Amino acid sequence: MRLSLFVARRIAFNRSSSFSRFIINIAVVATAISVAVMILAVALVNGFQQVIQQKIFSFWGHIHITQYQPNAGPLTEQVPFIGDSSIVEKLKNIKGITTVNAYATKSAIVKAEKDLEGVIFKGVDRHYDWNHLQQFLQEGHAIRYNDSSYAPEVMISVSLAKELKLKLNDPLIVYFIQGAGQPPRARKLIVGGIFKTGIEEYDKTYILGDLELIRKLNDWKPGSIAGYEIFTNDYRNIQQIATKAYDVIPETLFMRSIEEIYPNIFAWLRLQNKNEIIILVIMSIVAVINMITAILILILERTNMIGIVKALGMRSFNIQKIFIYQAGYIVLAGIILGNILGIGIAVLQQTTGFFKLPEESYYMSVAAISLHWWEVLAIDAGTLLICLLVLIIPSRVIRRITPVKAIQFK
Repeated sequence: MRLSLFVARRIAFNRSSSFSRFIINIAVVATAISVAVMILAVALVNGFQQVIQQKIFSFWGHIHITQYQPNAGPLTEQVPFIGDSSIVEKLKNIKGITTVNAYATKSAIVKAEKDLEGVIFKGVDRHYDWNHLQQFLQEGHAIRYNDSSYAPEVMISVSLAKELKLKLNDPLIVYFIQGAGQPPRARKLIVGGIFKTGIEEYDKTYILGDLELIRKLNDWKPGSIAGYEIFTNDYRNIQQIATKAYDVIPETLFMRSIEEIYPNIFAWLRLQNKNEIIILVIMSIVAVINMITAILILILERTNMIGIVKALGMRSFNIQKIFIYQAGYIVLAGIILGNILGIGIAVLQQTTGFFKLPEESYYMSVAAISLHWWEVLAIDAGTLLICLLVLIIPSRVIRRITPVKAIQFK
């Protein structure tokens, strides 16, 4: 066994009460806290981004196909075109596309008793796949269609229901904005379902109803739609899927990802990555400073030993390795405890949801957790590598220690 490693193990695992043992314990605890905070920071940012993205995609899909409109925003009413079932089938045959839904939107004002609220009426047809929105349904049911005319039911959000004092099965008047100087056209509808996505931009803006109603109000031809919303099995492949989808749609149609339609939300999500990096850097600096302080104190306390082993002929480099090995034991112990603490809290949050969030600010009521094993390994390996590399510098103090002065040091 190497002498440096042997001495380091004897020092590290010495159970006798001493100042160095106290310093080692503090260093282990501080490293454990740093690692645990880094693990939790990564898990929280991942969970936050995944939940928000999943809510955005579930309401609007991943890709929209519409008629081209320059400078169109998320609230711009689309130019109609005739829906084509053959296009839908071709899109569904593209690998990665799971669902294709037809839709249309129209500006409206909702009136209930004396209260008014401006909204966007999103119309969907009887073939709409409700599986994505079912998770947000709080009361009631999805829209029920009939064969004779448009469905009189609408789905509104919890926040809109509170503002307008509406309950399930209550009637409401919806005034549809016609534009071009024409007066609004009113329709009496019924609250058939109440949903809650937790995203204010959606809950306060949209109500869901029958696409056929928009056709009648706009005097569109039968089968007209404003666009298709496409769902994919992996949002990370949106660009590749969009490239393939362009080959099967007419040249008159235009394609945009939901990130292009709502860039502010996704910019905000990307900002969380910067917050994650800042936390990781700060915790790494804390761990490094803690280890530098610990190693310098350990060297100071072992000055007599350093002088003796130097007098016996041990080279300064081998003495340096004693303290590097000892620091390695400290960092490894801190990493193990940090993993237990960080992963334990993450699992506890996943199972109990004890840490709550104000939903109006964070779009979720419970802090979401998403942890991947490779991220934990990266944090562990990075912490160990950075600490040991940085500790080479303070350990070089040993080279300046002379045996005569060191043996006399008290």
